[in-house]
Amino acid sequence: MYATPDGALILQDDRARSLSMSDGDPQSKSSHSVARQFRDARGKLLGWLRRRVPDPSEAEDLLQDTFLRVTQRDTTDDVAHFEGYLYRTAESVLADRYRRRSVRRADAHIALEPEGHQAEDADALRALLARERLRAVSASLMTLPERTRTVFVLRRLEGLRYGEIAARLKVSLSTVEKDMARAVDHLMLEGDAA
Repeated sequence: MYATPDGALILQDDRARSLSMSDGDPQSKSSHSVARQFRDARGKLLGWLRRRVPDPSEAEDLLQDTFLRVTQRDTTDDVAHFEGYLYRTAESVLADRYRRRSVRRADAHIALEPEGHQAEDADALRALLARERLRAVSASLMTLPERTRTVFVLRRLEGLRYGEIAARLKVSLSTVEKDMARAVDHLMLEGDAA
């Protein structure tokens, strides 16, 4: 069974084909009557379902399930209040849906969204590049003379002022400034080479 773009429902199983081929069969008239009544109530029922489920395609699926249940019922007698029966069946289909979703914990599932994973991949790539850059800078710092490296680390990593560094290392302020300039120049050259 499937729906055509104009909303008509087409049955494709053997039972439906055999029913539609028999002209005088009361069961055939009953199934045509059900299909006609369902087609008449389709728009209202679909609107009712769309107000209860957020996804329009899921509302269409629920509508199809409702029609399937109505057509597969055992009795072929006409229902006195078909529209009420149809809505009651739709409520049952909707309740089954919620029951299945709660058992499967469908709300706890994380949907696969390629856009979100691309951002995570980009973040992971950035982190990898940053680690590689840090390793390169560390290796470059290790090639500096010890005092120059110490001045750079105390200034950039520990945040000390030039005067504090000079006092700690017992050197002049001018020496600290020159060592810092040498370290920055060295790192800039190494960065341009990489």
